[in-house]
Amino acid sequence: MLCRLTIRDFVLVDRLELEFQGGFGTLTGETGAGKSILVDALAFALGERADANLVRTGGERAEVTAEFALDSSPAADWLREHDLDSDGSLLLRRLVDANGRSRAYLNGSPVTLQQLREVAEWLVDIHGQHAHQSLLRSDAQRALLDAHGRLDPLLAQVNAAWRHWREAKARLDAATDGIEALAVEREQLTWQVRELETLGFSRDEWLALNDQHRRLAHAASLVEGAQFALQVLAEGDAACEAQVATVANRLEGLAEYDPALSEVASLLQSAQAELAEAISALRRYASRVDLDPRRLTELEQRIEAVLDCSRKFRCTPDELPSFLAGCQERLAVLGEAADLAGLAERVAAAGDQYGQLARSLSAGRTQVATALGREVSLVMQQLALGGGRFEVGLIPVAGGSACGLEQIEFRIAGLAGNESRPLAKVASGGELSRISLAIQVVTSQAACVPTLVFDEVDVGIGGGVAEVVGRLLRELGAERQVLCVTHLPQVAARANWQWLVSKGSDAGQVRSRVAIIEGEARVEEIARMLGGVQMTTITRQHAREMLGLP
Repeated sequence: MLCRLTIRDFVLVDRLELEFQGGFGTLTGETGAGKSILVDALAFALGERADANLVRTGGERAEVTAEFALDSSPAADWLREHDLDSDGSLLLRRLVDANGRSRAYLNGSPVTLQQLREVAEWLVDIHGQHAHQSLLRSDAQRALLDAHGRLDPLLAQVNAAWRHWREAKARLDAATDGIEALAVEREQLTWQVRELETLGFSRDEWLALNDQHRRLAHAASLVEGAQFALQVLAEGDAACEAQVATVANRLEGLAEYDPALSEVASLLQSAQAELAEAISALRRYASRVDLDPRRLTELEQRIEAVLDCSRKFRCTPDELPSFLAGCQERLAVLGEAADLAGLAERVAAAGDQYGQLARSLSAGRTQVATALGREVSLVMQQLALGGGRFEVGLIPVAGGSACGLEQIEFRIAGLAGNESRPLAKVASGGELSRISLAIQVVTSQAACVPTLVFDEVDVGIGGGVAEVVGRLLRELGAERQVLCVTHLPQVAARANWQWLVSKGSDAGQVRSRVAIIEGEARVEEIARMLGGVQMTTITRQHAREMLGLP
């Protein structure tokens, strides 16, 4: 159940905090006062589209926070599955700043918009004031029927199976239509793969080839350099090693007369040791350097073969391995495409899978359609649509579609003849509003969400029918929390509680305000709804009678 709604800088609302009760409640007020803005704020918090226009003029960002009591709601299970702490309540917070960027939080943890919408499905069901218009669309009718029958998961499976089937058919058609072109491409790829596999080339080999080639190509210079270094350091008449040793010995003898020379002698001895290691390393290196013209020729031939391939396939040597992998992958695809019998088997299997799922969906829709037609027809009788009968038609679609084997069509019989006809061709504006309300009442009763919001769904309804609407909503409020934005006094008078929404000017800016009304204040509001601007004793007495007050 929705317990609290806090709104800041949202459209006309600067700062507002509302505490909700259970049962059936209404929001009333003059047209344009901002009643629907409160519903829009709740819808925004639950994941509806956000943009910078929602930020109140002069504000930096709009913020809406909604607090829900969960009890044993499926939303509590959803929170546990997603490791979001819950102590029996849910704090849902959403912001949008002046540049249109929005953020969402659940119990203080940031979440994605998709996660926000997932949990919102278990919290609130909002019926907009234009719902009766959407009922004229076939896709909206199908969505309502599937949602009412909990068939959406099965519909998702049907949709996935349909896509898989269509993709398999597309591959078969492409293979059949372009078999000659595919054969040419396959022949070319086979030649390329054979040549590259024969080359047997890898990136690591390319690095090694270049290292070896550099060494062998400059082997003479390397040997000459090593010998020169050895001559200077150890083997010449004025070799460094011997001179450093002489100096170190001389200073070590003089250190007996002046200890200050001991440190210098020690450093020279260390240098002598490191010099000896360097000379030893140079001798080992000089013995390993190989002047091998034959091996150099082999390396140059191998490098030239790699470069020839890279030029032929228009890529760098480093890219040859990935080019080979791409050719092999494409060749495997073409090999599969060439297997027309195998592709046909896959198409048949995918078609069978789709058919099984689609038939299950059709069976579920048939069952739900029968029950929905019967229940909506009963409510229609209470809404001055006596003799009217609501039906859900399932029209077969040749070959099926991503949405199943049939289209959904809402039909009405008994209003313009006994023959069942599409809703759009039978119902007038007022009748359509009442039929829409009947559908919403029935589908809401079957829903598992604890809070239902009706935003002026009673438009086009009046008189005795309005009293029935108020009674139906109050009955619904005995089981759920129901919030209704209405202009009908007959509906408002049936509510367990009532809020008055008003609009005023503050410091040159228009702002909406909400106040709980009870007692005489509620009588005055019901009288205003009955009589307009000028209220009389009679309208006030009528309002008291509607509220059951003496």
